Amino acid sequence: MNDQGEKSVLDVRNAKMVQCFLLSTIDMTYNELRKDYLLDRWVVIAKERARRPSDLAKFRPTLTSTLVCPMCVGNENMTPPATMLFQKVNGEVICSQDPLSGERPKDWRVRVIPNLYPAFTQPKKPGSVVSIFTDNTFGYAIGDHEVVVESPIHNEEPADAELKQLELVIYAYIERLKYLSSKPYVKYVSIFRNYGIEAGASLSHAHSQIVATPMVPKILEDEYNAGKAYFEEHKRCIFCDIIDKETKGPRIVLENEDFVVFAPFASVNPMEFWIVPKKHAQNIQSLTASEVSAFAQILKTSFKALKDVVNDPPYNYAFHLSIDPNTGIFYHWHLEVYPKLAIWAGFEKSTGIYINTVTPESAAESLQKAINL
Repeated sequence: MNDQGEKSVLDVRNAKMVQCFLLSTIDMTYNELRKDYLLDRWVVIAKERARRPSDLAKFRPTLTSTLVCPMCVGNENMTPPATMLFQKVNGEVICSQDPLSGERPKDWRVRVIPNLYPAFTQPKKPGSVVSIFTDNTFGYAIGDHEVVVESPIHNEEPADAELKQLELVIYAYIERLKYLSSKPYVKYVSIFRNYGIEAGASLSHAHSQIVATPMVPKILEDEYNAGKAYFEEHKRCIFCDIIDKETKGPRIVLENEDFVVFAPFASVNPMEFWIVPKKHAQNIQSLTASEVSAFAQILKTSFKALKDVVNDPPYNYAFHLSIDPNTGIFYHWHLEVYPKLAIWAGFEKSTGIYINTVTPESAAESLQKAINL
């Protein structure tokens, strides 16, 4: 090889070394910007100050226990009458409700009661026509607000509950969703859970809440619109495609025959994960008995892993669903879990851009390891 040929080879080699150095420098220097699957929302994945999930495990403040818990067995008269309850009668669980007067059942498994301090309230006269919105800037908070007492056992959380008990909670969600979504003034039904004082729980007894609203919340409306646009372009459900991608990637946590758990690509919260059904459906009303069992199993397993990795953290979970039949072809219900492990300060609140110090890939890996121990 002549001098010119050797020089040409060296030039190419040097150019490649410079390119590799620049790429490695970029990878080492910059955090990542990731965009949500559906929402027009950016998240900073702070790789430069990334933390191990175990770094977030810390002492958790607990709610001050009251002398008498209004949700515990024997204190049923301290709450409004249950609009629905699962009750054990002669060894079988039946669906009933509290009598309007007299002794209330104590052999219940799940109780659904009106919230004493509702954010949304029913029309004063049942069946009356209510003008909810006076214009596009003002309206009345007409709706429903219920509390689901998940267990007669005070502190029986999803991570520790018996599977049959979790199934009853899911069936309670289904029944209340069917009932509330049939009301003419209800446009959306939010099913959510606050766990721990830092996540907004005011009572320590195991419970979740259901709020029916007269409008579709902005985040859900944006998800519907994004799902519709994706379907019109690709003729497929965006969530079905997300499932296909995430089950083959580094963010999957767990799956069974009917559900998949993964840390979303642009997670807003450290250790955030979603539980998504493999079967396309816009809400939980069509779940079969076997799917309810599979959902209960994956709930228990994933929350037990979260508890083990970061020392039983406070969290919120919320169903994202639709009750509008027009969205059925393109919207796909799922459960989003938001551990409360970070504080949103001035930047996040003023820009809507969130900084996550635990990469979704690291979160998924740590949850996987906890499950496989």
